[in-house]
Amino acid sequence: MGLKIGITGGIGSGKTFLAKLFEALGVPVYNADEEAKRLMNSDTRIKKQLIELFGEATYKDGKLDRTFLATIVFSDKEKLELLNGIVHPIVIQEAKDWAERQTSRYSLKEAALLFESGSYKELDYTILVTAPMDVRIQRVIKRDSVTEQQVRERISKQLSDEEKLQLADFVIINDGITPLLPQVWTLHQKFLK
Repeated sequence: MGLKIGITGGIGSGKTFLAKLFEALGVPVYNADEEAKRLMNSDTRIKKQLIELFGEATYKDGKLDRTFLATIVFSDKEKLELLNGIVHPIVIQEAKDWAERQTSRYSLKEAALLFESGSYKELDYTILVTAPMDVRIQRVIKRDSVTEQQVRERISKQLSDEEKLQLADFVIINDGITPLLPQVWTLHQKFLK
């Protein structure tokens, strides 16, 4: 098992794109957000707890009703914390097990809430992907077909880049101007050593 590196960034920062660049270099990547979605549909412990907490309507034909759940948790901080309290520990354990099975020099865990969930403590290093607020907002509006207000609401639920910078070991600037490949290549070489 090699180094365990985390990559995170606020919504619209481009962390998924950056993770794909590392993947193109042969680095195994665990996408915590995608795995959380998968586990919310497949893990019986999660399903049972979510139904107990939010009711039968949480699942339609055995599939998670993400819209239903989002309307509940995005307007209620306590309910969001309860949801995260159910899902995060299982995803964190899965990621840990996955990382231990990797045979490469290092692996990457991509997670939106790497610092918020506390899972960064399980990692050797963390990378923060940053972008100016206006760039992030435009990316999310384009990607998710949402309003600026909806994007700002989502951003307000995450730690600020200033807070994340205190916890991050490395930073990649993804402002649409600064070249990305040299930044990725420099870190890749560092982690291989």
